[in-house]
Amino acid sequence: MLSSGGMSARLDRLERRDLIRRLPNPQDRRGTLVELTEDGLALIDRAIAPHAANETRLLAGLTAEERAGLNGLLERLGTVLP
Repeated sequence: MLSSGGMSARLDRLERRDLIRRLPNPQDRRGTLVELTEDGLALIDRAIAPHAANETRLLAGLTAEERAGLNGLLERLGTVLP
């Protein structure tokens, strides 16, 4: 759902913010590998707790059984999507 140009633009912005670095792919010269920098990892670490809290808030209205059912459906969906 994102063109290669759109992906490059996003990666450019992340690279300018020193959140990622691009590396040559040793197995395919046409490709580039992307890895998080220390700043990128730190940002992810700061985002995890609020994200988990929001997920808990969103699912709070479901029973344990309903959450288990939803989890099963999402796992199934993950197996049938390309």
